[in-house]
Amino acid sequence: MSLGDEHGYGGESGGRTAEGFGGSGQTRTRLPGGGETDVYGGARRPVRSSRSLITVVGVVVLLIAAIAFANQGGGGGEADPSEGRGKEAAAQPTAATGVKPVEEKAGGIPSGYAKDEQGAQSAAANYAVALGSDGMFNQPRRHDIVKSVADASTLNNLQSGFDADYSTAFLAQIGLSADGAAPAGSTFVNRTLPAGTKVLDFAGETAAVDVWCMGLFGLTGEKSTKPVTSGWFTVNVKLKWNGSDWKILETSQKTGPTPVTGDNPVSGSDEIAGAVKEFGGFTYAR
Repeated sequence: MSLGDEHGYGGESGGRTAEGFGGSGQTRTRLPGGGETDVYGGARRPVRSSRSLITVVGVVVLLIAAIAFANQGGGGGEADPSEGRGKEAAAQPTAATGVKPVEEKAGGIPSGYAKDEQGAQSAAANYAVALGSDGMFNQPRRHDIVKSVADASTLNNLQSGFDADYSTAFLAQIGLSADGAAPAGSTFVNRTLPAGTKVLDFAGETAAVDVWCMGLFGLTGEKSTKPVTSGWFTVNVKLKWNGSDWKILETSQKTGPTPVTGDNPVSGSDEIAGAVKEFGGFTYAR
């Protein structure tokens, strides 16, 4: 289940073909013929005038000069490597930065983000994972999660809102017990996987970040009437800097963007249950 589907809180690259090596695409170089000989009895050497040689050398020199000028960026000195990386990052906003993930954790959730746009994006992605996890269906664990990610000014409101969303009636509706446990022989799956982040607003002390996610939700088991399905959604996270870290003020969610479903064969219930238990999650860093 994606964040807030039932318990909403807050309410071109074309292919390129290549020709084969046969047919008209093949290039041949003709060598001097051996039928015509010079007066010394050897094969005639190709004749090249000094004027032609000078022309060729001149063209090569001009090409070398042009390449050197282009590599220097048209200036008098060397190009700044960081400038090229900056342009590339601007052209590819979803590319990872390579900065190391955070090393601290609060309540089992990554914490200690940098006070910049990158830190805000990393926080938003990891907080979306925590709020979109199966731990939210168990009250004690839910309280720990919300306490770890919420700003002190909104903690009580967020906590009460989530408690109302994850009511006993709602848990029974999706086949869970009052404490969020799955029926015997079944495995409950609720996992959020960020695909990317985007800063909507950044003002130093506050930030608004969109996190594009894919989610898994359902119950494994032969008798399950709610098999594990996948869905795409975007979580909007509004953050505040509390003096040492980014914390959540509020969140909301909308459906999509949703890609076309692939033609992969559907896996069996046991395989899905095994994958959920065997494959751990990640700490996301922008």
